[in-house]
Amino acid sequence: MEKQRQRKSFEELVFSDDFMFGKVMEDPELCRDVLECLLQRPVGELRELQTQKEYRYTADGKPIRLDVYNKDSEGIIYDAEMENLNHKSVESHELPKRSRFYQSSIDIDFLSRGNSFKLLPESKILFICTFDPFGKGLSQYSFTERCEEDKALSLGDGTSKIFYNCSYKGGDIPEGLGRLYEYIETGHTGSDLTKRIDEAVIKGRRNEIWRTQYMKEWVVLQDARDEGREEGREEGREEGRLSTLFLLVDDKVISIEEALKRSGLSEEDFKARLKEYLEGVKG
Repeated sequence: MEKQRQRKSFEELVFSDDFMFGKVMEDPELCRDVLECLLQRPVGELRELQTQKEYRYTADGKPIRLDVYNKDSEGIIYDAEMENLNHKSVESHELPKRSRFYQSSIDIDFLSRGNSFKLLPESKILFICTFDPFGKGLSQYSFTERCEEDKALSLGDGTSKIFYNCSYKGGDIPEGLGRLYEYIETGHTGSDLTKRIDEAVIKGRRNEIWRTQYMKEWVVLQDARDEGREEGREEGREEGRLSTLFLLVDDKVISIEEALKRSGLSEEDFKARLKEYLEGVKG
């Protein structure tokens, strides 16, 4: 039960949380300004902005989602991903392989629409990390395809992958980018852009539609985790399912009556288990 409560309440979400990041970046103007701050160059008008864009290329049909997918007026595709450690090791995030997969997913999606590979657009994969992704102390790590024998020779395939280290404390980066890093790290608003982001976050926390979507996504995630558990742990899966129902009741997302119907328990057993759960959470 304690593990269930490690998930943040909707009111606690900040810009560096995947859900809030995606929702705030649905604003085309704000999204464009964030991209321009990260890339330190102008970005064309965003004409194809999608958050949580899904690709279904895994063997078992489960979707892989990109946090913020954009295509600008110049035909350049951007995928911006927010990365937190979430009590895991840097290695467990497998960022290099994930960047490779995201890149290939974008290309396959383009080609599957009947386009020629000769028309593959320029694309940039951006990982905004709240930690140093490679442990080298750099403010960012930019990768493009280059010849090993002649570093001056670029492959020119139009792809690049950039990993931003928001934990960087040096003063040798553009002020606007430094302020964005600071905001992501501490929540301090030291620039016009970060103030606008923070205002969008505060407004977002009052959005009941977003709140419901957040809870639904969390339930889907819990269900997916249950499906991935090894066979023979039915009791553990059932406990997790009931805890999810109790949490939804506690957060007033669903009524006690609806949770009772979904639980499959008798009314007496359900109320006893719910009481035990609430006492454990609030105790």
